[in-house]
Amino acid sequence: MTNPKEIILVTITGEDKPGQTLALTNILAKHNASILDIGQAVIHNNLSLGIVFRAHEDSETSAILKDILFRSYEMGVSAKFKPIPVDEYEHWVHEQGKKRSIVTVVGRQLSAEHLAQVTNVIREQGLNIDLISRLTGRMSINEAQLGRHRRACVELSVRGTPIDEDKMKLDFLNISKLVEVDIAFQNDNAFRRNRKLVCFDMDSTLIQTEVIVELAKYANAEEKVSEITEAAMRGEIDFKESFRQRIALLKGIDENVLHDIARNLPLTEGAHRLISNLKKYGYKTAILSGGFTYFGRYLQTMLGIDYVFANELEIKDGKLTGNYIGEIVDGQMKAELLKKLAFKEDIHLEQVIAVGDGANDLPMISIAGLGIAFHAKPVVRESAGHAISTVGLDSILYLLGFRDREID
Repeated sequence: MTNPKEIILVTITGEDKPGQTLALTNILAKHNASILDIGQAVIHNNLSLGIVFRAHEDSETSAILKDILFRSYEMGVSAKFKPIPVDEYEHWVHEQGKKRSIVTVVGRQLSAEHLAQVTNVIREQGLNIDLISRLTGRMSINEAQLGRHRRACVELSVRGTPIDEDKMKLDFLNISKLVEVDIAFQNDNAFRRNRKLVCFDMDSTLIQTEVIVELAKYANAEEKVSEITEAAMRGEIDFKESFRQRIALLKGIDENVLHDIARNLPLTEGAHRLISNLKKYGYKTAILSGGFTYFGRYLQTMLGIDYVFANELEIKDGKLTGNYIGEIVDGQMKAELLKKLAFKEDIHLEQVIAVGDGANDLPMISIAGLGIAFHAKPVVRESAGHAISTVGLDSILYLLGFRDREID
C-alpha cells in the first residue's frame, strides 16, 4: 500500500515563462507519478500552477520533491508542497458530484465593489467558487475612459446547491439596481452549453423604438398611442385590446410611411454583433413580436434572421385601414410560437433563449431555457429569470460562455 502522505499538492508561483509546465510534468513522468489534478492561471504574466500527484509505489517522494525544488530554482519560480491524507483526498473527490452553476457578472466596467457584493451573496448561499474566468478582453486604462460601448465580464463556476435560490436571485437583482452591473445565475448543464434557438421581441429590444409610436406621429396620435403602449407594457391593460385601440388610431396613414420608418429603425446596441455571431456558430434566430411584420421582415433581411412572426397591417388603396389581418400576436401567442419553433428545429425548450422587455414577453421568457428581460420594466425584470439592464444585446454571448477572442 502506498503511504497516504505520498499524495502531494505542489504549487508553483512566479513569472510566467514558456516551458514551465513541461519541465515539471517531465520530472513527474521520470518518476512514474500519477497526476490526480492540475490547474493553472496567469494574471499579468504571473503564474500560479497547482498539481496534485501521487508517487509511484517504487518511487521516493523525497526524490521527486528534491528534483522539483531544484528545477524551480533554475526557472526562478517558487515551489511549495502540501501532503494530502488519503481520506481528505477521497472526500474532495466525492465533492465533485455536487451541483455546479455559473454566475456571470457583466457591466461597462467591473469594480472591487461589484465582485465583493456578488461573492458575498455566493458565500451566504453556501456555495464554493471553483473557478473565475474573464470573458472579455483586457481593458486598457485609456479605453476605460472612452467609448460608452465598453464591456467587462467575468464568469464564476460555483459548486453546491443554494440555500435559497429565490432569495439569491433577488439579492443579485438588487445589486444590479444599485451598482449598474448585470448578474446571471445558470445551472451548468448540457443544455446551457447547447442552446440552439434565440427568440427576440422586436420593439424596444432589437430596435430602440416602438414602431407603432413612430407611425402614430403621422396620424397626430402619438401621445394617445404612447399612453396605451406604456400601460400594456406594464401589464395594466390586455395586450389584444390595447393593440386594437392603437391600430385604429393609425387609419389613413400612407403606405410609403412604412418604408421611411423602416429605413431609419435604430438598432439596439450590440444587435449586429450578437446576431452575426449567433449565425456564425449555427444558432437559429426568430422575431416574435406584437409589432408589425413589415418591419420584422425588414430586420430579417438586414440581420439575416431565420423566422419572423408579427402582426399584419391591413392596407387598401395605399392607406392603412386601422385594421389588421390574421390573429393578434400577443404574449400567449409568442409562447406558442416559441414552442412550435422548438418542435420544428427538433430541440428541447431548455435549448431556447427568449429576450424581451414587456409584460407580453413574459410567457415566452418563462418557458425558455434562458429567459432574459432586456432593459425591461421593473415588473418584467423581477419576473424573468435573468435581466440585462446596463449593457447591449451582445452581452447575451457572455451568458452563453463566449469570450471576446471567439466573437471579435
